[in-house]
Amino acid sequence: MSTNSRRTLVLGVAIALVAANLRPALASVGPVLSDIRADLGLSGTGASLLTSLPVICLGVVAAAAPVLSRRWGSERVIAAVAAVIAVSLLLRVVDGRVVLFAGSIVAAGAIAVANVLIPALIKRDFSGHTGMMTGVYTMALSGAAAIAAGVTVPLSEATDQGWRSGLAFWAIPAAVAFVVWTLLVWLPARRDPTDAPPPGVQGSLLRDRLAWQITIYFGLQSLSFYSVLSWLPSIYRDAGYDPATAGLLLSISAFVQIPVTLVLPSLASRAADQRWYTLGCTLTTVAGLAGILVAPTAAPYLWVVVLGVGQGGSFGVALLLFSLRTCTTAATARLSAQAQTVGYLVAAAGPLLVGAVHDVTDSWSVPVTLLIALGVPQSVLGLLAGARRYVGAEVSSPAGTR
Repeated sequence: MSTNSRRTLVLGVAIALVAANLRPALASVGPVLSDIRADLGLSGTGASLLTSLPVICLGVVAAAAPVLSRRWGSERVIAAVAAVIAVSLLLRVVDGRVVLFAGSIVAAGAIAVANVLIPALIKRDFSGHTGMMTGVYTMALSGAAAIAAGVTVPLSEATDQGWRSGLAFWAIPAAVAFVVWTLLVWLPARRDPTDAPPPGVQGSLLRDRLAWQITIYFGLQSLSFYSVLSWLPSIYRDAGYDPATAGLLLSISAFVQIPVTLVLPSLASRAADQRWYTLGCTLTTVAGLAGILVAPTAAPYLWVVVLGVGQGGSFGVALLLFSLRTCTTAATARLSAQAQTVGYLVAAAGPLLVGAVHDVTDSWSVPVTLLIALGVPQSVLGLLAGARRYVGAEVSSPAGTR
């Protein structure tokens, strides 16, 4: 195996390991949210802010990622990301509300940077296998979210520290990711002068119609995902399920996403366009939400499986579009930064809106209905974004430099 092939393999494994630490900080909160509220005296609005502010931070900080990459290099920045996640997840449980919010926001800011840089690394180093590597990346994200959703409650119940021990645990894999990334990727990259970081952002895609279609599609599917991630356990706890079972339902929905996110991007990347993939995934998400709305306790495991298939597929295809709709690494970085900056700000409205509407109506029917209704614009924008076109004036044809 050549030196370049070995480095590509090592980078692929390291990316998957880092990716596995980009969701537990967020996915671990929902299953113990009721316990956090009881312990810290959080209102429904306060709980909504705890789940929404980190998602807002994903959007606000994303725009800074290309700047950091140009200044210090992607490998070094991602090493710092892993370290910040580990420290902030540990510190957020040591005191009361202020530290909990601050730690969650700092962790989300670090995650935002990696969210933007990793698709650009995939475009740079896996240009011939974009669909496959996007699948590995999204599988790691989904798998980690599933594990966090499923085991945070048991971890909390295993000690007398309760939810604090459940949340603090996720600092351990982040620390491991920092060590592995630093030793296998960052340090070797520093010694290799030919290994330049992805090109920085030049210009803007703010006037590009396709870029906005991808951006809002990404935002709407993220809004649905983070709303479910934050409130599905609460929906089922209010329906009479115990905390462990309610967390298990969220975990099942997330686990279902693992094979979907691994396989679907690879399949979609080989298609002439991705329109039917975006539409099919959105409609599947709507079907799962409709089951939860109409008969939440009739077939809860079926509903969360259908929901997981739809949301996992939507997310995988959305990330794939960053590479498929661009022809240069620089364009991928621009599109990734714009889509995640705006998209996560859109997504942040989901948990906040669901929580606020629930407080006003004292029912889960209205907020779930709102999520279903948002499937209409998501379907339309998915069809537009899925058509085979390319963003940016410099990539007007698929013959652009890779």
